[in-house]
Amino acid sequence: MTVSLNGEPLEIAPGTTLDAVVATLTTAPSGVAAALNETVVPRTRWCVTPVGDGDRVEVLTAVQGG
Repeated sequence: MTVSLNGEPLEIAPGTTLDAVVATLTTAPSGVAAALNETVVPRTRWCVTPVGDGDRVEVLTAVQGG
């Protein structure tokens, strides 16, 4: 299956969950938010949220500054 991860194609296996997709970018998800098809998914739901073929995943990191 192919999904879009931050605008780039990513091949994943069927049944892959959002936490596994996020883990391809970072192993320390504190300060990270994830959206699936433009809907923010609470971190507590990442491990039970399946990602399907053609889905769009955006992973955002909080940045401090002014």
